[in-house]
Amino acid sequence: MKAIDRVLAAREKDRPKITDYMDNVFTDFFEQKGDMLGKEDASIYGGIALFQGRPVTVIGHRKGNDVNENITCNFGMPGPEGYRKALRLMKQAEKFNRPIISFVDTPGAYPGLEAEAYGISQAISGNLAAMSSLKVPVITIVTGEGSSGGALGLAVANRVYMLENAVYSVLSPEGFASILWSDSSRRDEAAEAMKLTAQDLFDFGVIDGIIPERGLYIRVSNVIASALKELDEMSGEELAQERFEKFRSFDEGFLQTGTSARMENV
Repeated sequence: MKAIDRVLAAREKDRPKITDYMDNVFTDFFEQKGDMLGKEDASIYGGIALFQGRPVTVIGHRKGNDVNENITCNFGMPGPEGYRKALRLMKQAEKFNRPIISFVDTPGAYPGLEAEAYGISQAISGNLAAMSSLKVPVITIVTGEGSSGGALGLAVANRVYMLENAVYSVLSPEGFASILWSDSSRRDEAAEAMKLTAQDLFDFGVIDGIIPERGLYIRVSNVIASALKELDEMSGEELAQERFEKFRSFDEGFLQTGTSARMENV
């Protein structure tokens, strides 16, 4: 498949949503709402659940399943309240020593004037800083679109995986083409240049594995169980240090080294 085909597949309205993972991978989900400062943001969905009998905190972007839900959830584009809610849940998970599982599927944070006025950049940057130092296991799965800081605000994790038809990038191919060539119609070319597919990012070492989509929920469960087994061997300080160094290495030019992938596909 071409890169643009992966992009279009990632945007398919019938792809499994965060609510589908809650129903098929976890049990006894209890939703938690609000950031305790402003209002409820439906585009971030999260709470406490059981994973194979173990309490975990699960958080994800929510796009909705129909037009009405799409509007309510702002098409999966959170405002600052959504990221503050996510941070509240993550800090609560750390307090009670619960692993954090996050699911990423967003075209980006909401870019509107209201979001800017109420601190969207501060909310996202606050998540990045806080997630770097969390002393519990953090596992992220990119299930559809993973665009911009809106995706990264839930994705500073010890282990990051992508579904085979997911994409993960600094912005959309249309946005990339508009900025670089002032022509959004060149999105196919942009998608190839951006190296945003799961295989591209696995080869670069940005993600830790690719999850095939046949038998999806069983595969996702197996990946989470395997990652938790490995991360449970580490202390809180080791988890935080590993996560910090993992993401710091990207900033220090890791992608330009040509280093081959360090892990096999899941």
